[in-house]
Amino acid sequence: MHQALYRKWRPQVFDDVYGQEHITSILKYETENHKFSHAYLFCGSRGTGKTTCAKILAKAVNCLSPVNGSPCNECEACRAIDSGAATDVLEMDAASNNGVENIRDIRDEVVYTPTMLKYRVYIVDEVHMLSGSAFNALLKTLEEPPSHVVFVLATTELHKLPATIISRCQRFDFRRIATDVLVSRLSYIAEQENIEADREALRAIAKLAQGGMRDAISLLELCAGNRTRITEELVDSTVGSGGKEKIRATVEAISTADYDTLFGVVDEVVRSSKDIAVFWQELISYYRDMLVFKTTKSADKYLDLTDNEREMLARTAELFTKETLLAHCRMLDDSLYTMQKAGAVKRIVAEMTLIKMSDRTLDTGSDNILSRLSKLEMAVASGAVATVKNTTSVKQTEKKSAEAAPKAEENKSAHDVNSEKKAEKPASEAKTQKLIRGWSEIAGRVAGDGYLLSFLKLAKGYTTADGKVCVKFSNDFAMEMIEKAGIKATLCSVINVELQTSYSENDIRYEVSAELGSDEPDDLDSFDV
Repeated sequence: MHQALYRKWRPQVFDDVYGQEHITSILKYETENHKFSHAYLFCGSRGTGKTTCAKILAKAVNCLSPVNGSPCNECEACRAIDSGAATDVLEMDAASNNGVENIRDIRDEVVYTPTMLKYRVYIVDEVHMLSGSAFNALLKTLEEPPSHVVFVLATTELHKLPATIISRCQRFDFRRIATDVLVSRLSYIAEQENIEADREALRAIAKLAQGGMRDAISLLELCAGNRTRITEELVDSTVGSGGKEKIRATVEAISTADYDTLFGVVDEVVRSSKDIAVFWQELISYYRDMLVFKTTKSADKYLDLTDNEREMLARTAELFTKETLLAHCRMLDDSLYTMQKAGAVKRIVAEMTLIKMSDRTLDTGSDNILSRLSKLEMAVASGAVATVKNTTSVKQTEKKSAEAAPKAEENKSAHDVNSEKKAEKPASEAKTQKLIRGWSEIAGRVAGDGYLLSFLKLAKGYTTADGKVCVKFSNDFAMEMIEKAGIKATLCSVINVELQTSYSENDIRYEVSAELGSDEPDDLDSFDV
């Protein structure tokens, strides 16, 4: 009978447990020096080695000739445990034996000495499935068991265990196994099983396993089913994933509102009999990577990417703002939840969501509105957005000016001419200044909740044609208070972050403007976007 690869290659000694050295080193020391605990709690995600370590520990404490804290796997005790003939090692699945009567049976058995081994070992898998009564029945026995009994509890959901159970055990947290470690182990198994596989294909399998060794080995066996060389394309085809290129093409199509490409991608996934939900989860993962790349300075620390993948991610991340990525992530997550509901037509859900992501005016969610406002503020700050004038009012003003011009010309004195020349430069200068939107938020970040906030918040910031920033105050007192506070450097840093510019402290000047706010539009409808 064929034996699954994950069972065939299950580690038999602590040294063969990959990615959990922080746990196996302690267990080896304890068993080698006969200082092991009466109760252990192994917690972590699936396929990370919890049950494997429990079985190795059961053999190690009973081995007649242990080797550096690990079982020899050759003595009578080890062979009996491996064959299942040792009645002193009991493995129980709490998912199907979760009643109080099952725990009472254990409580009645522990008083008896082992029949053929040194220690009686109880391995309780998925212990979080025990009922409340079963946990209560286990408490006293777990706290003070006989000296010949060892309990090993394993769970994937630690939060469901009562604190009274956790406090009575020596707890070990099994981590998700790193991708490079998984690739190394898969490469070794493939070599031993005469399976030809590309390095990138093994890396794709390791990523799909999400840190689980058992899942990784099972996927390797699945991809090797037709006994041909395992390539990255074969992995995508076998598992039903879209592939990196298809994901990237989808993201770029969203940024350009290329609906033909978007509908084509969904149609290809459906026609190939792949699960749209799998493709959708990969799309969510890609957005997560873009968000990490966009928001952190050391993205490589949180992303497991090759140089080529990183370069591709950098290009696509530049197509979106942080607010847009957050809005898209929310939409993708909501639609995945909808897909998982009974009766949901996944294709329609996917197509509707992709259209909304491409055209933000179709989504009225708060995240999307924040994304649109953020883009608008950046456009206004950079001068890319122009104000919309009321055409009728402009024409009427021009008509009145034309009618009044002859009279004004006749009555104009030499003093008026000189005054007009003096005012000409400030008026021209004012036209070239562009209001910095979101000034209240900038003031809040600079002044916090201090007394300067009121002075700074009533001011207005402008970018000028000569590449400077002008901060206008309504009176001399407000400007003097800000000048004395010496916050220009902080103000410069916040403006640079908000506007994505590189002003220096010398580029910012303060002014007093008696007519502050008279030449500014008051709502977003006055902008041409």
